[in-house]
Amino acid sequence: MTHVSERSSAGSNGAEGGDRQPWSAGAGRPGRKRTVTYADAGVSIHAGERAVELLKSKVKKTTRPEVMGDLGGFAGLFKLNTQKYKSPILASSTDGVGTKLVIAQQLDIHDTIGIDLVAMVVDDLVACGAEPLFLLDYIACGEVVPDKVAEIGAGIADGCRYAGCALLGGETAEHPGVLRPDEYDVSATGVGVVEESEILGAHRVEIGDAVIAMRSSGLHSNGYSLVRHVLLGAGRMRLDTVVEDFGRQRTLGEELLTPTKIYAKDCLGLIEETDVRAFSHVTGGGIPGNLVRILPEHVDAVVDRSSWRPQSIFDLIQAKGRIEDTEMEATFNMGVGMFAIVSSDDADRAMAYLTGRGVEAWQVGEVIEGSGQVQMMGQYTRG
Repeated sequence: MTHVSERSSAGSNGAEGGDRQPWSAGAGRPGRKRTVTYADAGVSIHAGERAVELLKSKVKKTTRPEVMGDLGGFAGLFKLNTQKYKSPILASSTDGVGTKLVIAQQLDIHDTIGIDLVAMVVDDLVACGAEPLFLLDYIACGEVVPDKVAEIGAGIADGCRYAGCALLGGETAEHPGVLRPDEYDVSATGVGVVEESEILGAHRVEIGDAVIAMRSSGLHSNGYSLVRHVLLGAGRMRLDTVVEDFGRQRTLGEELLTPTKIYAKDCLGLIEETDVRAFSHVTGGGIPGNLVRILPEHVDAVVDRSSWRPQSIFDLIQAKGRIEDTEMEATFNMGVGMFAIVSSDDADRAMAYLTGRGVEAWQVGEVIEGSGQVQMMGQYTRG
């Protein structure tokens, strides 16, 4: 990760006794010869460089054989093994984590938000069958605090290791006057590769296919503006409140910062083991809004809500906000972070494989003749 703030040369004070002096705002005033520096404007080059040093060991753990060179270059280099593919197709995705960042900043906990960032990018890549190769990140801060940037970057590096991709480069920018000193935002872009003939999607889905659900770790990284409005605003809850339904003396803040599940390696392995038609990464838009994206026009996907119980956090949000079922499903993942549509003959094998990898999975429905819609049936299991 090339986490380096903007480069700038500090102004010179000039040679004593010279005829020409560098310009300064105080020129002509007796006794004042100091010029304005980048630090005076609120940007610390040294803080950015310190953050890079703190991150180097973490970033090195994400390397892959294709990575060329070392950290600190102007561009990250990655040698794609074209001999491995007949017709390689590059896939790309970019994303952030939205206002979940506000919770991290309020709690001053920054080592998990990077995992969320990676998950949002790589699980979009794998949805088309692509193997995530590398990721580039961007961190914008009101003030670069090396230890905080290192925590954020460490989470990004951990996420890359979980996904099997390299953290190839990045940038940290300091934006005084735009962001408050304790504020920051993050984004990332990932690149993956897939054989052209093996691209997954709606064109592969057939009537009779099984719809397999993979359990989410919670809210993941969507709907946090509504969450904050309902729980922390109108609901007047505190982040340090222990919520009994969460178990293990778990606070609201801990629940809201639960890292997003990264499914990339699980999905890639499932492709090797079974006949996968398509994946749907459940993010903004919820289950119906994302599952519909992988359906051809002549079929519907039937989803049986009674086949699972959403986590308690969804019950809390709905009860506190008096939110309609349709609004909940259009905003949140409701306990499912990824869907796989597989051949009906491979449904049991797919669930067994995922379970063996520690992913809770179950058949949630099937593909039937229709018009490209998602049919949500039944009621969620409660209590």
